[in-house]
Amino acid sequence: MSRPLAVHRCRFVDYAPSPITALAFPPLPLPSLKGKKRERDLKDNKFGTLGVGHANGNIDLLEWTAEEGEIQAPQAWQVRKTLPGPCPSKVDSLAFTLRYPDIFPSENIPSCSDLRLFSSGGGSELLEWNISHSCVRRTISSQGGAIWSIAANPASTLLALGCEDGSVRLLSLAADTLQHHRRFDRIKSRILSIAWGPPAPRPPKQRTAKKTDSGMDSDEDSDDDEDEWTDTWLVTGGSDSSLRKWDVATGRSTDRMGTDKMKGERTLVWTVGVLADGTIVSGDSLAIWHTGADVLCLAIGPEGTSKILLLGCPPPQRDGFSLAHVVCTHTMSGVLRSGHLTPPYPQLTSESPPQMQHTSHQVLASGGLDMSIALTPALPASMTSSSIAPRVVNPLTTRVTTTFEDSYYRRIAYTAAMCVSRRARLVASIHETGVNIWRVLCIPDSDIIVNGVDPSTDPETRTSWEKVLEMDLNVRTNLIASALSDDGRWLVVSDLYEAKLFQLSFNPAGVLKSSRVRTFASILENRITAQSSQNPVSTGGSSFTFTPDSSKLIMASAITSLILVIDLSSEAPTILRTFNQHCNAGSITSGRVVRGINRGTSDEDEQSVGGIDSVAIMKMAVSPDGQWLATSDDLCRIFIFNLDSIQYHTTLPSLPLPPSVLVFLPDNPQILLAVLPNNTIHIFHVEHGEVPTWGREFNSRLPKQFLSAPDPVIGVAFEPLPLSDGEMTGIAPPSTKPKEAIFWGSSWLCKLELDWEGKYTGQSRKRRRQTGSVAVGEMASERKLRMVTNYRPILALDFLGPGELVLVERTAGRCAVKIAPCILQAKIWADLKSSTSGDACTLKFPLSGICCNMQWIVWERVQLHVKASLKYNKGQVKTTLG
Repeated sequence: MSRPLAVHRCRFVDYAPSPITALAFPPLPLPSLKGKKRERDLKDNKFGTLGVGHANGNIDLLEWTAEEGEIQAPQAWQVRKTLPGPCPSKVDSLAFTLRYPDIFPSENIPSCSDLRLFSSGGGSELLEWNISHSCVRRTISSQGGAIWSIAANPASTLLALGCEDGSVRLLSLAADTLQHHRRFDRIKSRILSIAWGPPAPRPPKQRTAKKTDSGMDSDEDSDDDEDEWTDTWLVTGGSDSSLRKWDVATGRSTDRMGTDKMKGERTLVWTVGVLADGTIVSGDSLAIWHTGADVLCLAIGPEGTSKILLLGCPPPQRDGFSLAHVVCTHTMSGVLRSGHLTPPYPQLTSESPPQMQHTSHQVLASGGLDMSIALTPALPASMTSSSIAPRVVNPLTTRVTTTFEDSYYRRIAYTAAMCVSRRARLVASIHETGVNIWRVLCIPDSDIIVNGVDPSTDPETRTSWEKVLEMDLNVRTNLIASALSDDGRWLVVSDLYEAKLFQLSFNPAGVLKSSRVRTFASILENRITAQSSQNPVSTGGSSFTFTPDSSKLIMASAITSLILVIDLSSEAPTILRTFNQHCNAGSITSGRVVRGINRGTSDEDEQSVGGIDSVAIMKMAVSPDGQWLATSDDLCRIFIFNLDSIQYHTTLPSLPLPPSVLVFLPDNPQILLAVLPNNTIHIFHVEHGEVPTWGREFNSRLPKQFLSAPDPVIGVAFEPLPLSDGEMTGIAPPSTKPKEAIFWGSSWLCKLELDWEGKYTGQSRKRRRQTGSVAVGEMASERKLRMVTNYRPILALDFLGPGELVLVERTAGRCAVKIAPCILQAKIWADLKSSTSGDACTLKFPLSGICCNMQWIVWERVQLHVKASLKYNKGQVKTTLG
């Protein structure tokens, strides 16, 4: 019978995730006018990258977790990479464009290497991001004050900026450049929103003229000219209660449409969109129905004709405006739509050739003050009443129904960068510019427990834990990584450009003191080369881990993707070896790893980083005996290094997705578990560099509940075994009984017996009821896996000792107290409290003759699924406009 665990349920960690302020999906190139390109293969069910901007300046890039050929993905999108924002900064708008739209094949879905990413944060600077290196590539001034809105044209050749001075400025994106192209006529109003009109084919006269001038090459040029599109007009929404239609060729306003006003105040047109037939749809600051909320964003359905999805928020307080964003995407046809930021789908007119075939798989993504993304299936309006709707597969597996009104939403939970020191009983958490450390006190003795109650765990007295350290650091970007040694003597934190190492110690009074190792940055500079002569050397790290004896620090450099092995046992840190396997492009051929190609290229002086343009080291793990190091990157590669000899050992076989968890088995340190975002587990023997025969069918024996869990596996914990002298170790003696492991995600945890060969499937029912865990080899029909969902969201989980588990959770209600005062005072509370569903309240109302759906996500009591940027004080705006 399994022993009970003492769980330290830690809610004292004051981690506050940043609200979501912007969402964006990537576009696709415009279709061929002559129909030369074949239509998209309907078997291609992959969704594009989802970009999520936060109020702290960070941008998360999420990837679809389904493997190739699969339609459904229970885990939906998950964070693949985070671009740290400059400190301080924020993200108000996001826009994806194709890097080379003229040569990008229309039947493919763009990956991060095919895209350019732009963002603005309320200032006058537009940022273009280097996605491969997670840093800002370049900036350009708007030359018109603060940027209120950005939108890319359907051809990904121009980027429109709505500026503070009342002008629209076009930036040219041709040939991967970024430069000013044109400025429209100025008006006496801020440009709050922008949307491009449908593109049109170039007039035949222009094509004929080009044929005549081209001479002998006219036949070849004619084919290219037939595929050329031209932008004719765009529409803007301003702060003067009006919308304007602009001619792109002349830069002048051709039409103006006024909006309604209330109480003598000017109406703010927050969002605007254009349907495929040229119909203009807008959302403004006038109250929605009787809620008093602004319409702040919208998304147009994949067919671009009938469905409009809107999201509102409570009325703004004196302390600022509340904004929200919503994005709609279409998967199988590859048409991806952004309702507020940019129309990344080809908005074709009715006279244009038909777009690629639309199908029924689409998902609505929204985010806001609750800091997590909500995903809702949204069947196209044209199919909701047809016989096709019941047969449509739900890509999120929330339920069978895929219509927007009847489907359930799925939430992508937020995560935190936290680490646990077992022997020192410390828990560390980083925020944008600092780090906090708490100490979990020991379990009280039985003599102080009265009537089964331990008075020391009273949350008012706080005697079961104590905050021992709080540091604010001088950083250039938000912190991206941290690690705490197992003995509690070392702490390392890093932003994108500098890693800082601290030595920790307790004084006789029990106060934790930190001393920074000042020479650490200069030691790293001598080994890490700059990406170019114009940029300074970046000594930042994307991932850190300590060996079990805390004598070595393993660091993955943030920009150069190097692995550094640093010795901490001497007086000053010393770099023992530098590995550049992740920088070597020779190990990738057609997306697969070529075995043995990296052997002999592990010299510490060889630091070529130009082989792969897009690589980031994601996970690292050290075996419990300290002999093996496993590292993985976003190209699905896993490299193995021997820390005894400080040498590169081998490259493991390729995986379909980059692993989200790497962990070695305590009872067999040569066995590595790689858990993918879709919760499949891959087993490797690192010394042999291959998959053992007994582990090849391991996934087929996993319980179905485990594979279909709504959140991916974030971590795996093994209970340590005590030594004779009272200490503990992570190395267990060989045993014939399956090893028990705790797998945990953001909203669940479970215990599995790792029965590799399925020998324990024949246990009696009585025995299975006693163990409380499920052997991997058991049939799902014999017993269902028990998923513990009492703790959510889980930020960290690890063992402090035998039978003692620490679990850190930060409920959404505790976070909302600090950032959502306007929601608590909204009039809509009284209306939504009467909702009987407990999950969502759907409101229907007409807008210009179109039936629209507005869904408010309910959380705890009643939650409005919105986000606030608190950009400008409303009183200041009224003064400026009046």
